[in-house]
Amino acid sequence: MLKLPQIGRAGSLISRIAHARSTPLDIHPEVQTAIQERKPVVALETTLVSHGFPYPTNYELATSLEDIVRSTGSIPATIGIIEGRVKVGMNRPELERLADKETYPGAVKVSRRDIGPVISAKMDGGTTCSATLIFAAMVGIKVFATGGLGGVHRGGESTMDVSADLFELSRCEVGLVSAGVKSILDIGRTLEYLETLGVPVVTYGPTRHFPAFFTRHSGFQVPYNVETPTAAASLLRTQWQFGMKNGALIAVPIPEEHQAIGSAIQQAVEQAIEESEANGISKQGKEATPWLLARVAELTGGDSLTANIALLKNTALVGGQIAVEYQNLADEKEISFTPEPQSPYARSVKRRPLNTSEPARLVIVGASAVDVTAKASMSSESSLAAHSTVPGSVELSLGGVARNFVSHLLLSPIGDDSFGNLLLKETEALGMRTDGLIKTNGMRTAVCNMLLSNDGHLITGVADMDITAQFSGDAVIEQLEKHNPNLVAFDGNLSPSTTETLINYCNEKGLRTFFEPTSITKSTVILPAISSLITFARGSPITFASPNMLELQQMYEAAREEPLDLFSKPLWWTLIDNLALGSEYRMDLEKLARHSVLASNNSKGDLSFLVDKGVVSMAVNLLPFIQHIIIKCGELGVVVVMHVPEIADSGWRKSDLGERYIVADGNAGHGLVVAHFPPHEVGNGMIRNVTGAGDTFVGALLHSLHNDTATSHPSFTRMIKLAQEAAVLTLQSDRAVSTELPQAKA
Repeated sequence: MLKLPQIGRAGSLISRIAHARSTPLDIHPEVQTAIQERKPVVALETTLVSHGFPYPTNYELATSLEDIVRSTGSIPATIGIIEGRVKVGMNRPELERLADKETYPGAVKVSRRDIGPVISAKMDGGTTCSATLIFAAMVGIKVFATGGLGGVHRGGESTMDVSADLFELSRCEVGLVSAGVKSILDIGRTLEYLETLGVPVVTYGPTRHFPAFFTRHSGFQVPYNVETPTAAASLLRTQWQFGMKNGALIAVPIPEEHQAIGSAIQQAVEQAIEESEANGISKQGKEATPWLLARVAELTGGDSLTANIALLKNTALVGGQIAVEYQNLADEKEISFTPEPQSPYARSVKRRPLNTSEPARLVIVGASAVDVTAKASMSSESSLAAHSTVPGSVELSLGGVARNFVSHLLLSPIGDDSFGNLLLKETEALGMRTDGLIKTNGMRTAVCNMLLSNDGHLITGVADMDITAQFSGDAVIEQLEKHNPNLVAFDGNLSPSTTETLINYCNEKGLRTFFEPTSITKSTVILPAISSLITFARGSPITFASPNMLELQQMYEAAREEPLDLFSKPLWWTLIDNLALGSEYRMDLEKLARHSVLASNNSKGDLSFLVDKGVVSMAVNLLPFIQHIIIKCGELGVVVVMHVPEIADSGWRKSDLGERYIVADGNAGHGLVVAHFPPHEVGNGMIRNVTGAGDTFVGALLHSLHNDTATSHPSFTRMIKLAQEAAVLTLQSDRAVSTELPQAKA
């Protein structure tokens, strides 16, 4: 049975976005989805497009910065104004419109003061740091990467010429990643002014030397530095945990390979400043900066443009990395565990029913059951339990229900009996879809009756799943045709013929599939279907599977032996050859196997089981048939073995034993990833029930996978960790699915 956690609707960010819809502001669908689904996002400004570089260099640079942000696992949100509408996330034609000043000459430079006039006049505009900070904060983007921050202009103590960037940084909850302050400014006074405004300034790297845009050292130092994306993200997270409304400046020095020309460029900067003062350009406000940058480029023969591009790419890279780590911290710390009502049926819960006319993005085909869990009391003598009764508790709960705020559809037969009526009534009372619960006359509703020891371990049980085994393939396909989901999950309770029909359909339609084996005896139900597909399959017939170690072994042995003999098929040989696993991979695996299960101590031993018990080897041999295998190893954690066809673009760049994963580059872009995720520790005496943790883990993982099609790093890592958190809650619950599963504050 697949059991999904209940995850609440997106909260404050959704409200902000809904508010934004009443203003002339358009959030790109990719960016909006990323914000709602808690993916890392990085804001990028467009003054560099509209005023900073010549065409087409400006356009090529803007798209390159977006690609760099994506390479880190973050989503880029380039912000600009087109015909009086703010664009948070821009498509390529919109970027080109700002870049091509000959065809579209009207774009203006937009700071805070210009927002109202420019938008009301329906003009185009490139956003400066200050305007970008405003719009990023408005929609909840926490990291903004740019080149150089504005600041106090030279002579600003008498002219009062101070960039609006500094004010916005003091009132927008955004971490600004830049190469320091533009070198044409008064850096010392800028730092003093930021201190007055209460904005923390930290350098990124081993020293506290504040960079000066083109050069790594400005001659000024700051009080703090951070050396990793995690440390920078922690700084931001900590500051905002205390309700502080200001941002922070993270100053990233220009890459060292461009430092050599920095001194020459700085001399050109000084000359350009002198010329601007002589010809009056310095008194022309916001027009002075573009003139100075163009003059510096002229004096340096283009070297300043090259260096400028290099530092922009570097800050985009660092900004993307910080955004990923910030989201990791937010996922760990912003999940609130809100208990459901303690009634087993939540009769007091009043929720608006879901719109069942809306197509389901995730369809789960399998058992919808009533779980009856009997647990002996702590005072019971286990020796007296046989052939008798003992005092204890009996809990009734609903299993296999796709409990989620989005329109998941559980496609499952139920009997026309009291248990079936109970499932329908209570599922509807929880505001969940019931249109996939199909009444079947003359059949019993699925029931799983489990007997637990007083320490929560399964002694025995009876699972009455006959109704699911009778569920026809035609009935399943009829429902899938209605919904066209992006992920279809199914379990081992289906009959072999229905399983084969389902797998064939999903492969024909290009739908991703997820198989939960359910038990050792049912784990091989997919293999005959795979065997029938293997001669014409374009890739692995199954996308994901989640066996435990015993189920994995059973699947491996059945696939290897007669009558299936899947390892002799051409598809198996082709993929194994493409993986090209050699001595480097074997050495990395041996090193990983020497790690402790827990990073903090050796209480659970090491990872030698990966090699000694053949866990990784068995999974690798099954990859031609199942692309991603997530192995539930109980108290030893989770092991993931994945075939990644485009390994170079996946974020899994190279082995990182510190992060507990190894990567093997194969032929034609194919790659293998093996990753271990340590178990989440549960305090002594906190385990109440071990029977539902695996199902809860799978349910939480399905929730993430239907939203995010990527198995790239770090997004997939985040999914596994959140699923582990959900499983821990069920371990600590007396019921088959914990009533305290997380409501994510998206």
